[in-house]
Amino acid sequence: MEEEIQTLQDWDSPRTRSLLKERAKISERLEIYETLEKSYRDLLDWYQLYREEPSQEILEGLLEELQLFEERFQKEESTLLLSEEYDHSNAILSIHAGTGGTDAQDFAEMLLRMYTRWAEKRGYRVKLVDYLSGEEAGIKSATLLIEGPWAYGLLKGEKGIHRLIRISPFDANARRHTSFASVTVIPEIEEEIEIEIRPEDLKIETMRASGHGGQHVNKTESAVRITHIPTGIVVTCQNERSQHLNKATALKILKARLYQLEKQKLEEKKESLIGEKKEITWGNQIRSYILHPYKVVKDHRTQTEIYKVEEVLDGEIDEFIRDYLLWHNKGKLLTKSSINESTSIKREVRHAEREN
Repeated sequence: MEEEIQTLQDWDSPRTRSLLKERAKISERLEIYETLEKSYRDLLDWYQLYREEPSQEILEGLLEELQLFEERFQKEESTLLLSEEYDHSNAILSIHAGTGGTDAQDFAEMLLRMYTRWAEKRGYRVKLVDYLSGEEAGIKSATLLIEGPWAYGLLKGEKGIHRLIRISPFDANARRHTSFASVTVIPEIEEEIEIEIRPEDLKIETMRASGHGGQHVNKTESAVRITHIPTGIVVTCQNERSQHLNKATALKILKARLYQLEKQKLEEKKESLIGEKKEITWGNQIRSYILHPYKVVKDHRTQTEIYKVEEVLDGEIDEFIRDYLLWHNKGKLLTKSSINESTSIKREVRHAEREN
């Protein structure tokens, strides 16, 4: 790759940009591996030193090194499990309220805040490109563009039906309600990806923006709705201050959805050869957020349960993401031997700590 980059003449061509981006991804992963390897070797050195001279001072140093290795490993493990084609891409995440009326719309807004908070904590840039308010509370739908390395790879497991069980704040009789919202996640496709969108296949409409938007809301027709006639896909964007910017963003999202449609066709063809697979429906939720009669958030694919519901709804979903990626990768851990040995070291160190 380096040899090819050195021979390139046009540094602004799609091929050059693609190679530079691929090199950056590889360099990032190599840096992660090298950092973990150094931390692991430091841990082994402390462990060997403790075996030779089992003192309290060395034990404390070993415990500190063990904690450092575990923190680094947990931080980078999810990234190391990402190897699919568009895992490094930005993510386009859409939320739609489902069955449950006002409660479902309120739940959809709770999910919108959860994913926004998660992305902000990771230092990602979050852009609200579409937003449709609920009639009484919450939202009917919203679309986020989340920009940052590995955004799509980390969020792809969030796709599916999410269920909320709680005492409804909108029910005067304080009864327990169950409501649903769907989440879809697709990668943002870069300009050099060849997905043909012919002008004659598009129906472009303008309208006045609603919801968020500042002083220009309802004064100018800045919002844009694009319908792709052959597929029937409709994309609306109203967050930008000008019609031109809204159109550009809508076209970008349309391109991503057309890519996802083509990929889905191939996947369906593969699945038809493998056998029947259940579609995601309202009866097949991937995760439940239970606020009554007890509090827990449970992922039904990985069986992961977290009882700090408020923290989850505030964006603390990394454990769900990590466990999904492990489940998605059939539990194959890229540095399995290292973490297994560190676990063995941990057991011995904890035993020594109790004896002291």
